[in-house]
Amino acid sequence: MMAKKAFALRIDEQVLAQLQSWADAEFRSVNGQIEYLLHQALLQSGRLKAAASPQGEQSAVSGAAESAPDA
Repeated sequence: MMAKKAFALRIDEQVLAQLQSWADAEFRSVNGQIEYLLHQALLQSGRLKAAASPQGEQSAVSGAAESAPDA
């Protein structure tokens, strides 16, 4: 398991409230939800390889993008 680094995050109150609601709906902590969303964004942008994802998870969005035909 990779080591995790702690840091402070300044965030708008409304954004935090929405993150809390979203995290609650997906049974995650706010910290876990932020980490999940950042991880998914890195995968989708190609900045993180899918093999480096935690527990071998792969984004449904990145999987769909890989199988979509070129236009």
